[in-house]
Amino acid sequence: MQTSFLCRLFEIMMLLTASCTLFAQATSAWVYYDSNGNLQYAQDANGNQIIDYSWAGYEGGGVSLPSVAPVVTVNPSGDDDTANIQAAINQVSSGTPDANGFRGAVLLAPGSFNVSSTLNINTSGVVLAGSGSGLNDPNGTLINMTGSPFRLLNVAGSGSYSQGTQIAMTDSYIPSGATTINVADASGFNLGDSIVITRTVTSAWVSFMGMDQLFRNGAQQTWLSPGTKILTDRNITGINGNQITIDAPLTDSFDSTYLGSPAGTVAEASFPGRISQVGVEHFSVVAPNQEVTGAQYEAIAFSAVINGWVRDLNIQDTENSISFAKSTKQITLDHVNVIHTYAQSNSAAPVDFSLTGTQILANDCSVTGSGNTWPASTSSTGTGPIVLLNFYADDRGFDPHQRWSTGLLCDLCNFPNSYTSDKAGIAYSNRGIFGSGQGWDAGWAVAWNVTTPNLLVQSPPGVENWCIGCQGTVLSESMPGGDGTILPNGIYDSLGTPVTPGSLYLAQLNQRLGVAALNNIGYADVNGASLP
Repeated sequence: MQTSFLCRLFEIMMLLTASCTLFAQATSAWVYYDSNGNLQYAQDANGNQIIDYSWAGYEGGGVSLPSVAPVVTVNPSGDDDTANIQAAINQVSSGTPDANGFRGAVLLAPGSFNVSSTLNINTSGVVLAGSGSGLNDPNGTLINMTGSPFRLLNVAGSGSYSQGTQIAMTDSYIPSGATTINVADASGFNLGDSIVITRTVTSAWVSFMGMDQLFRNGAQQTWLSPGTKILTDRNITGINGNQITIDAPLTDSFDSTYLGSPAGTVAEASFPGRISQVGVEHFSVVAPNQEVTGAQYEAIAFSAVINGWVRDLNIQDTENSISFAKSTKQITLDHVNVIHTYAQSNSAAPVDFSLTGTQILANDCSVTGSGNTWPASTSSTGTGPIVLLNFYADDRGFDPHQRWSTGLLCDLCNFPNSYTSDKAGIAYSNRGIFGSGQGWDAGWAVAWNVTTPNLLVQSPPGVENWCIGCQGTVLSESMPGGDGTILPNGIYDSLGTPVTPGSLYLAQLNQRLGVAALNNIGYADVNGASLP
């Protein structure tokens, strides 16, 4: 009885502490409200600032995900349903798109389907929808992955960017967060043009970043090879003489000291093979649990897709579950949950949400169970904004994994079990020689009001990473494979005390588009309260 009373007293004290923390909010020095209730941004000496992340998501953020009427309904056969589902996808794909670009949905009826090989959506305007995502809901749709390991669903266009003449940027330094670019000649551009901004990796920049010093067992490890093109996909919203304005901000700085002259180029671009208006929603997936030693059961991959979504899925025991390639743009993941019932013992842990590309939003997603996985990560040279909003994970947290992704935001996330350095809840860091030279993994990245035991936020040369309003213990580490020198920490602002606004992404979205945009994605206010 006494033990029970003490336990209950402890629970009450923790609740009171949490309540006090909730209301005792501070103000960030980097993003804050002015007297008129408008967001203001501090800049460093070069004009770099925290970027506007609100452009992340379907149709550029703040737009409701569509409800697309079914054209074909597939019922479970009790046998292998792969061919039947693919035939239905093909049937819808052959239809004529409506005024909004939709051909229609394939509806999977309630029940249990068996799928033994990859399903493919390769046409714009096609949606694969189930009847409900509850794993044990008799009125929902369950897909059982059967047979040898495979990927359940591949949503993919084809090809790559087709670029016009490369026009030089004329400024010697363009800061991260900028939305205007001065070019040598803007006469060939028009309002609404799709453009690609190119930042070319140089030996001088690699050396400045210390990434030419990666050696393992006496062999040179390669971070980013000189000549690598880092592409940013944007649209022109304004032209004034030879200055162009773009919709979403640049996520990296362009410094001619290390990148040469010009520091970057701009070109009109198209992506003829990229598909759009595609969605995956409202079902659950179960894969056989297995140790990751070779081929894996993967859930969904997107590549060469613009304006797509994945929502309301429960996915059990897949590995490397969700992946978005660099060729994806304006994609929303909403209420997607990965559940692990089997803990991997292999040290090469898989990644459940691998999010590269640009303008990507993962809203209210989670990874639960002791899977020994990386819940969320990025691959190489993503040029965000890439946003995790209200993301939860039982093991580890948000750990960009390799080779320089920029413009990342982890916002109102909770990673309660990241107790060791290799399981830091936030890890914007230098991975050094790991993985043949993964090196600096993230730049111009923000953790905002994140709760987790450990925080590893480091400062790359000439770049900042921010940890604002977060609760956790700061880790300090050297570069793996380096000389043991502790690397400088990034900017820690209001450590241990949450800041206002509660959500940076929602506040930025509210300022740009108003409260209706918050409502469109399920939120009542900028502090992350859900709509009733």
